[in-house]
Amino acid sequence: MTPPPDAPGLPSASTPPPARTAAYGSDPAQVYDVRLPTRASTGTTVVIVHGGFWRQQFDRAHAAPQAQAFAAAGHHVAVVEYRRVGMPGGGWPGTFDDVTASIEAIREDTQLPSRCVLVGHSAGGYLVALAASQPWAHGIRGVVSLAGCVDLVKGVELGMGGTAVADFLGAAPVTDPSAPLAAADPAMTTPAVPVVLVHGDLDETVPIEVSRSYLAKVESATTPHADVELHAIRGADHFALIDPGAPVFAEILDRVTALTQH
Repeated sequence: MTPPPDAPGLPSASTPPPARTAAYGSDPAQVYDVRLPTRASTGTTVVIVHGGFWRQQFDRAHAAPQAQAFAAAGHHVAVVEYRRVGMPGGGWPGTFDDVTASIEAIREDTQLPSRCVLVGHSAGGYLVALAASQPWAHGIRGVVSLAGCVDLVKGVELGMGGTAVADFLGAAPVTDPSAPLAAADPAMTTPAVPVVLVHGDLDETVPIEVSRSYLAKVESATTPHADVELHAIRGADHFALIDPGAPVFAEILDRVTALTQH
């Protein structure tokens, strides 16, 4: 997963700092950065959850250019940080508990529009897809998973991140939907709000088969669910989806805008 120093999405000197950073808990990692729209506001808060296979060495800094691009499109933006594997409280369920708490805090932040869309990349795509199935998700306009680790069982089968899934869960993923850890796998849950999957067909970090498997499992379930759609991007790799300079980024902006009008 480690990107080269010049990988798309990594912050550069031209990326301005956030307008403010707010805490949603007592741990130094329990914060979110706020970026303000640089044009007429869309009245929407885009909540960005970064990736990095849930590992400590990957933090929200690499989401800065992506976040600033959303702000330039007129959105208020909140970039979530969370405790990760290798940190006290990180892993399952602490990492997801942090994301839950952060989204609650962002929705209650009176300086941000209450209408929100969740956007996550890679492990962040997993976290927002899982959020889509929670009872508290009602009222969120939808989630956009960018190359998300949205099916843990399929991901392990494909060698996604090496031991990343086992390290995150503290155990191997389960295939029995009645097992306690099944609640940690988005592919074994029922989305209550729309889920938009965007995945590059050249992604070798999180293969597109992971999103395809999630879609197939959700659609084959007998439980009613919100709309789920997959957009395969020809010629795109893992990091192109968070690169504001990549052609696909305009499509991602359009998908977010469409959710705000849902």
